Amino acid sequence: MANIKSQIKRNKTNERRAEKNKAVRTALKTSTKKVRTAVADGDAEAALERAREAARALDKAASRGVIHKRTAARRKSRLARAANATAASE
Repeated sequence: MANIKSQIKRNKTNERRAEKNKAVRTALKTSTKKVRTAVADGDAEAALERAREAARALDKAASRGVIHKRTAARRKSRLARAANATAASE
C-alpha cells in the first residue's frame, strides 16, 4: 500500500480509468458481435448498419486511448470486409 499522498490519489485514478476502459472494451466486443451475427444470418442491410456503428465506436475508443489506433483500423477493416461480402453475395 502506498504511503505517499500523491501515489494514493494516482492509484484511485488508475482504478477508475481501468473500470471505464473495461466498460468501453466490453461494449466494443458487443458491437463487433452484432456485426458478426448479422453476417452469419445473411442480413446484408443490418450487417452494413451495424458495421457503421461498430466503426464509430472503434474510432471513439482509439481517440480516447482505450485501444491503439492501428488495432481499431484493423478491426474496422475486418468488419467492413465481412459486411461487404454479405452485401455482395445478395
